[in-house]
Amino acid sequence: MSSAIIIKSPHEIDLMRVANSIVAETLGLIKDNIKIGVTTKELDELAEESAKKNGAFPAFKGYRGYPASICISINEQVVHGIPSKKRTLKDGDLVSVDFGVKYKGFYGDAAFSIVVGTCSNEKKKLLAVTRQSLYLGIEQARAGNRVSDISAAIQSCVEEQNLYVVKQFVGHGIGAKLHEPPEVPNYVRSGHSQRLMAGMVLAIEPMVNMGSSEVEVLSDGWTVVTKHRTLSAHFEHTVLITEDNPQILSGSIKV
Repeated sequence: MSSAIIIKSPHEIDLMRVANSIVAETLGLIKDNIKIGVTTKELDELAEESAKKNGAFPAFKGYRGYPASICISINEQVVHGIPSKKRTLKDGDLVSVDFGVKYKGFYGDAAFSIVVGTCSNEKKKLLAVTRQSLYLGIEQARAGNRVSDISAAIQSCVEEQNLYVVKQFVGHGIGAKLHEPPEVPNYVRSGHSQRLMAGMVLAIEPMVNMGSSEVEVLSDGWTVVTKHRTLSAHFEHTVLITEDNPQILSGSIKV
């Protein structure tokens, strides 16, 4: 990833608003269809149909060889879970769905986690803390702040609740590419981080584990799981930095 920071023009921002509204609409549709007995492949097909109906293309499909339109990660799976006809949602499953589109050359990206049916107290806490950390991070996405202000807000929220941020995967800039600089880690790295400027667009996405921050990739080359097979949750929004308050471009779905 090059280090050059890309400021979006008003026209580019308008295209990203549309892209992210399609993402939000599609994730809302998926959320409504997450039920006991549904296969993850059925949800993937819903997402692809929704994107194409809106004149967009699923951003993940074919990206670095990824075979599907959504990433759907269940229980100990952190991110990049591949949809399957064989994986049926069961009562109590913690399901994380990540989806992006490309619309007229620009990208949108968002994610949410939800529990199917019965939700234990530990799962409720994990979801609530992960979601809260996202919005606390977004609150710091202001011109004049640094990326590390976002990272610190997320990390402190999570660790105060004895949970763990994933460190091997991070948020990112987004625009004409799905992944642009700067990286947006969910923990504070040493050294100075990038100063935020109006016109930057960031995909902020805390991934939070129970037990430890350690993860590993399964033999399919994609699915990331917690090392000790503890639960994980993931929330994400695409956010525009302005001279005033941050704008959540994918905000028409309350993740």
